[in-house]
Amino acid sequence: MSPLGSKPAPAEGVHLSPGAAVPSATPGAASGPEHVEVPTRYDAVLLSGFGGPEGQDDVIPFLRNVTRGRGIPDERLEEVAHHYRHFDGVSPINGHNRELRSALEHRLAERGLPLPVLWGNRNWKPYLNDAVADAFQRGLTTLIAIPTSAYSSYSSCRQYREDWADALADTGLADRVLIDKVRPFFNHPGFVQPFIEGVTDAVAAAAADGIGADELEVLFCTHSIPTGDAATSGGGGMYPRQHEAVAEYVMATAAPEVAWQLVYQSRSGPPHQPWLEPDVNDAIAALTGRRGVILVPVGFVSDHMEVMWDLDTEAVETATDAGLWVRRTPTPGVHPAFVDALADLVAERIEGRPAAQRAAVSSIGPWFDVCRPGCCANKRLGFRPAIAGLAP
Repeated sequence: MSPLGSKPAPAEGVHLSPGAAVPSATPGAASGPEHVEVPTRYDAVLLSGFGGPEGQDDVIPFLRNVTRGRGIPDERLEEVAHHYRHFDGVSPINGHNRELRSALEHRLAERGLPLPVLWGNRNWKPYLNDAVADAFQRGLTTLIAIPTSAYSSYSSCRQYREDWADALADTGLADRVLIDKVRPFFNHPGFVQPFIEGVTDAVAAAAADGIGADELEVLFCTHSIPTGDAATSGGGGMYPRQHEAVAEYVMATAAPEVAWQLVYQSRSGPPHQPWLEPDVNDAIAALTGRRGVILVPVGFVSDHMEVMWDLDTEAVETATDAGLWVRRTPTPGVHPAFVDALADLVAERIEGRPAAQRAAVSSIGPWFDVCRPGCCANKRLGFRPAIAGLAP
């Protein structure tokens, strides 16, 4: 086991119970159905975050965790570190997850599901292996995990599944602690509602400043990923399609008369590797016939560093330099509708709610509970051990 308070090493394998097709899964999920429609008892919820530094001394060690295995020297990491150093080395993500953990635990209790909500991170304290070990010590051996990311892709879904496998292997609990995951919640109405409200309010604010609907452009912003990862996401191109479906629903509900487009941000990786485009700053610079722009962080559940730096700092500066009126709408955070949505995702698994009765908006129905074979593959890294899905 890794020392307390450190990221676990990658797992070398996964535990499969006799007759099971999904590692470390509850009986209802072990055979790999698309949707688990039998009631399942859980002991706790495992809220799973990306993690972030909480002081200047944490920044480089945190970035080493994020880039582990890629051989990136500290000098190059320091080029990214300045985003965090601008905010005194503190990422907002841990504070937001503390708030979300408390709000979710409260909402679950209100709904008659008094489950403890554990919290673990992939890349910084508290780590997932520490959370799993703590759960076992408390007698909490059947967990339903919620990743703090709504969409299907390697980095937003499968990598969480790999990290849960790492945590189970590191603690030696792969045959004693079971972990299922909630479905990707991009189109749960409670996740979408804060974006509807944000666009509605921003359009009204623009109108109050004398900017008409035909003079606005709404940019739905999400994290860019390599095009190769996008091609395998959700079984085939689902990362951009899921975002587009959400954006279409938001605009049809909030502002059908306003133009919009899906844009990307926070690109990293080598220059020769293609990533999803257009970049938000390029999209702003290319606007014609517009007096205002609304930035909607549809790919984020809270104000991550990518929101505070890439949107609030760089994109707002690009828009301002172009002479555009600009607003950035809120992330879901601890909006009551979002917190209730997460509670509902847990409730539907506890109840074994049929897929046809699950809450979902947009042209895409409720996504899978158990990831399908090869879902969200990363062809550069190959298939690493992962749970909550069918192999590979």
